[in-house]
Amino acid sequence: MSEPLLRADHVTRKFPLRGGMFARDWFSAVDGVSLEIFPGETVAVVGESGSGKSTLGRMLLGLMPPTTGTVSFRGTPLPSLRGAARRKFRREIQVVFQDTGASLNPRKNIGDSVALPLRWNLGLGRAEAATRAAVLLDQVGLPAEQFARRLPHALSGGQRQRVGIARALASNPSLVVADEPVSALDVSVRAQVLRLMRQLQAERGLAYLFITHDLGVVRAIADRVVVMQTGRVVEHGSADAVLSAPRHDYTRALLAATPVPVPP
Repeated sequence: MSEPLLRADHVTRKFPLRGGMFARDWFSAVDGVSLEIFPGETVAVVGESGSGKSTLGRMLLGLMPPTTGTVSFRGTPLPSLRGAARRKFRREIQVVFQDTGASLNPRKNIGDSVALPLRWNLGLGRAEAATRAAVLLDQVGLPAEQFARRLPHALSGGQRQRVGIARALASNPSLVVADEPVSALDVSVRAQVLRLMRQLQAERGLAYLFITHDLGVVRAIADRVVVMQTGRVVEHGSADAVLSAPRHDYTRALLAATPVPVPP
């Protein structure tokens, strides 16, 4: 098996509880979690709000250091990455956010928003970045001649999410971390975005880490599933095994709470 792109070894993240300046109580948002993400696969981290999945995602992105444990990129711990190695990590690991409105600059048209990582991460000139941004917009179903000069407020939620995907792809990443990327979208738009992400994965060999509470999304896109409850992993395995024969009561409760479509 190939080397994992990203690996977490027994990572813990603790936060101080409120209660005075001399308080010694700590809350473990993530408690001893280990996982690996390999090239080309999709791993879903599943759990309710407060399960620790988004905190884990921030540690994997290098946005928050673990209190204990190690996150490694291609075998190298993140704190050891310096200079060109750190820039390589920043280019190869990209993120798609849940809040499409807040993640786009309201004063920049979407062509400029997609061109920005091409200039910063790949060092392209303004004209070449604009040309490449137009190609990316076309790839995600937003023809550049129609959409490139629009501001974010002029787009629907699904269209803004496509912009977020195009911007994440601009740096030619190996892994995209998607934090609840379709939870705010209508069901039909959600299906379109998931189909697009699967198509782009097949074309580019991308790996995905999906952070979600929606087991419908897991069924649609995941190869492996990590189930988190109160900061700990309570179950993990292939998506088929976890969803068809869950071993843990918490996983069974999540499945029981998932809406089942009623045929017309």
